[in-house]
Amino acid sequence: MHDIRAIREAPDAFDAALARRGAAPVASDILAIDAARREKILAAETAQAEQNKASKEIGKAKAAGDEAEFDRLRALVADKKAEIAALNDAAKAEDARLRDLLMGLPNLPLDDVPEGEDEDDNVEMHRWGTPCDFAFTPKEHYDLAGVQPGMDFETAAKLAGSRFVVLKGAVARLHRALAQFMLDTHTTENGLTEVNAPVLVREEMMFGTGQLPKFGEDSYQTREGWWLIPTSEVTLTNTVSETILDAADLPRRMTAHSLCFRSEAGSAGRDTAGMLRQHQFEKVEMVSIVAPDEGRNELDRMTKCAEGILERLGLPYRTVVLCTGDMGFGARRTHDIEVWLPGQDSYREISSVSLCGDFQARRMNARFRPEGGGKPDYVHTLNGSGLAVGRCLIAVLENGQQEDGSVTLPQALAPWLGGKTRLSAEGELL
Repeated sequence: MHDIRAIREAPDAFDAALARRGAAPVASDILAIDAARREKILAAETAQAEQNKASKEIGKAKAAGDEAEFDRLRALVADKKAEIAALNDAAKAEDARLRDLLMGLPNLPLDDVPEGEDEDDNVEMHRWGTPCDFAFTPKEHYDLAGVQPGMDFETAAKLAGSRFVVLKGAVARLHRALAQFMLDTHTTENGLTEVNAPVLVREEMMFGTGQLPKFGEDSYQTREGWWLIPTSEVTLTNTVSETILDAADLPRRMTAHSLCFRSEAGSAGRDTAGMLRQHQFEKVEMVSIVAPDEGRNELDRMTKCAEGILERLGLPYRTVVLCTGDMGFGARRTHDIEVWLPGQDSYREISSVSLCGDFQARRMNARFRPEGGGKPDYVHTLNGSGLAVGRCLIAVLENGQQEDGSVTLPQALAPWLGGKTRLSAEGELL
């Protein structure tokens, strides 16, 4: 959410920043509602002062035996009481209008974010690794002979419908090993604290990180009102909601391996084959809570943490900075990491690392006390995949595929696979 004081001070700059994201100017509407709200509050305060003054005069009139003045003052107090209640209700209504409007506006991009309309305008930052030059035509993951015994879409469709998968045997173990490898790397080498949190959350938590109110159709809600998390960004970030931290507690760096649930409402017809786009998937998430002056450096640090997983696995990738038209709702700057998938002959997103500034913190009321005292200030939040487990499984299978349908697995995974380094064409770990 945005700081109303900043909008009052520089409405044109606010509109200009929104325009970079393709949004219409809205500062004048915000200020009109804000002015109406403040007018009602001031009028209520004035009426309260008049009521207080009249209340004090009632006793004097009674003592003086002036019944007419006594009755007049009593009527005035009653009228002012009703007026104050009406003004307070009107102020609350304007406050709700203002909050709803601000809640629906995206974050403002940093000045160094490239302008553009969609993914075609994203800017590549760097590449790592060289895609393998296969002596045969590489296949997609679900077509590999060694994968097919352990990747069952037909049974998943019977159980739950489309865009689900049942993993079995060696493929299931490989999927689990990837998640464990990521978690252990982040906790032992990258300084993140592992967290295991609920995948069902209250509605306020979804508002806090920006999934609501605008993107409710992208997630699932239970009959009891809980929401299934689309990412553990929701739970990890909200651990500091309605909290005032000490400066010494920052930065706070967390990671979690969790199930994630997305309706994929806006992706009809896209990536329907295989595991690339599922309603239920697993992800190892990274979240950092930092002081305002640490945000930009933390974004680069988190990006390197995610890139390091791919490098350890020997998977070629490229990192791009998203343009203003392709960034997520809550981001000020986003780095997307795209892994090479030879079966598709293209790079596909496997991690998105975003700096949100104080945008989520204002929605969650998450603050910290500066060193040496002073008024609490809002923390800055960041989140990123470290990595999407299913997509990493796809990349490992496709990049390691052999002509006979077997797969050579990354040596880095051997400790989590009992020393095994190969998936045979029959679907066994060897």
